[in-house]
Amino acid sequence: MKIITLTLSPALDVHCSASDFRAEHENFAQISSRDAGGKGINISRALNAFGTDNTAVVVLGDENGNSFASLLTADKINFIPISTEGAIRENITIHPQNAKETRLSFEGFKGDNSLVDKLDSLTNEICGEGDILALVGSVPSGITLSRLKKFVLDLKSRGIRIVIDSRSFTPADIAECSPFLIKPNEEEIVAYLGKEIGHISEAFDAAEAIYAKGVSNVMISLGSNGAVLACGDGIFFANAPKILPLSTIGAGDSSIAGFLAAYKDSLPCCECLKYAVAYGSAACLTEGTKPPRREDIEALLGQISVTKVK
Repeated sequence: MKIITLTLSPALDVHCSASDFRAEHENFAQISSRDAGGKGINISRALNAFGTDNTAVVVLGDENGNSFASLLTADKINFIPISTEGAIRENITIHPQNAKETRLSFEGFKGDNSLVDKLDSLTNEICGEGDILALVGSVPSGITLSRLKKFVLDLKSRGIRIVIDSRSFTPADIAECSPFLIKPNEEEIVAYLGKEIGHISEAFDAAEAIYAKGVSNVMISLGSNGAVLACGDGIFFANAPKILPLSTIGAGDSSIAGFLAAYKDSLPCCECLKYAVAYGSAACLTEGTKPPRREDIEALLGQISVTKVK
C-alpha cells in the first residue's frame, strides 16, 4: 500500500518573531524560518517522522518553484513536481511575545483544468488498487470542482482510497465523492450541521450522520477536547493528552498522518484514531510547520484512551 499526498496549492511559510506586536502600528520582526508548506507536504513530513514511506505530489509555480523544491529536498521529502505558470503563494506567521500568533496568507498561482489532466496521467502511473491518495488543501482558482470530482471518482473506480481535507469541497461534494477519510475540525463541522456543537454527543451524532452518507471514516477533531471517529466498527472517542502547545499550525495535517500511518500498519480503526490524536498533539509541541517528533508521539500514546460510544 502506497500513500500519496497531493498538494495543489503549496505555500512558502515564513515565520517571524517579534518582541511586541500592535495592530495599526509599524511592527519590527525577524525571520526565524522559511519552510516549504502546504497540507499535503505537512502530512508527508509527519509521516516521515515515524518512518512511514510516502510520496508527495506537489504543484510548483515556475517563478519560485526551484527554491521551493530545494526546501523539500532539504527536508528529505520524496516528491514529484508538476509545473505550472505563476508563483507559489506565501504565508507569513508572526509570533509575538505579547500576543497570540497572527497569520497573513497571500494568493498564489492560478490553475486550470489542464492541470488536472496532468494529474490524471501521473496518478495512472504511480497509483494502484489499495493505495491511498490524500487530496488536501485549497484548490487553485481556475480548476473547476466538477473536473476535480471526476478525477477523484476515476481514482476510486480503480480501487484507490481517497482522503479529502479541503474547504473547497462542500458537504454535498464530499457526499458525492464518498471518500475513505475526512477530518473536519470544530469550525468546519459547522458547515455540515449548520450550527455549533454544544455537547460532545452532538459530535457523535454528526460523525454518524456523515458516515451514513458513504464516507468510510469520519474523524472530527475537537482540539483539546479530543476527537471522534465514525467507521465501520462503530463510533469512537479519544481524549486529548494534556500539553502546553507551542503552535497549532499543521496539527490537523499531522493527525491525518497518524491515522494513515496506523492504517498502513494494519491497526484497527480505533487505534488509528489514537495515533491520529497522538500525532496531532505532538505537532503542537513543535514550532511552525516542523513535524511532530517521534519521541513525543510515543510518549503521548500512553496518555490517550479510546472508548467505543456506539
